[in-house]
Amino acid sequence: MKKKYRNPVGVSKYTGLLLITPFLAGFLLFTLYPFVSSFLLGLTEYDGIRQPEFTGFGNFRKMLGDSSFLNAAAVTLKYTAVLVPLKLIFSLLAALTLNMEIKGIGVYRTIFYIPSILGSNLAVVIMWQFLFTSDGLVNQLLELCGLAPVGWYGDSAHAMGIIVLLRLWEFGSTMIIFLNALRDIPCEYYEAAKVDGCGKIRSFFSITLPLLKNVIFLNLILQVIAAMQEFNAPYMITGGGPLKGTYTLGMLIYDEMFKYREMGYANALSWVMFTLIAAVVAAAFGFTKRHREDI
Repeated sequence: MKKKYRNPVGVSKYTGLLLITPFLAGFLLFTLYPFVSSFLLGLTEYDGIRQPEFTGFGNFRKMLGDSSFLNAAAVTLKYTAVLVPLKLIFSLLAALTLNMEIKGIGVYRTIFYIPSILGSNLAVVIMWQFLFTSDGLVNQLLELCGLAPVGWYGDSAHAMGIIVLLRLWEFGSTMIIFLNALRDIPCEYYEAAKVDGCGKIRSFFSITLPLLKNVIFLNLILQVIAAMQEFNAPYMITGGGPLKGTYTLGMLIYDEMFKYREMGYANALSWVMFTLIAAVVAAAFGFTKRHREDI
């Protein structure tokens, strides 16, 4: 015969609901309400002063002929496609290096992580901007090596490279995730591989990389989401130039909202960016599903 559950003294059936009330209130006020409001404003023409005028999907149709939107979407996708693979590779190499048992390794790990804390700092961004000016440190080093100085801000590819390098420099958080995963791999696997005559390179591709597939996928998703929302670096370093070669969707939304006061259109753009990110992430899930299930 089953024992009857005895309710502890002072605990009612509504206690659980009461405990999650702060979370529910925060979710409703700061997540769900802005989410729904943004979609509804995207269906209107609104300048922040007059009453919103319902236009249906007019803002979304407008995007199809908006060269600024098409350019910003292309720049954002290109930036993501260049930055994310480089950051994953660089972070993994750094994690492999810091996984070695050497004296003072904790100090090195701290030093490697510092750029992730400083990268979004305005002072660091300004410093980065001046490094690549015509008479900046980078061009001075190129001249010392006998190479011609580069006009970093006069070419779209070079300007994009500056922003990619800044974000690549902030590899600390991705590296930490890789490092924790590496330390969870049992040493016995490598010892057995060594007995079988496997070298370090073979062990990396046969043991390390397969066991890191899920972690690689996690970092891939996190970095794709972050890259497709890029705003700070191009806004402060290049201003979207030259010729809108670094003009991202985040910058377009900002300009439409605060510069042109097209708030309805800006909210519609936000939803398109959300949909685009969701589509890219869904494609990544579908493409890697079979490989992740093999683990």
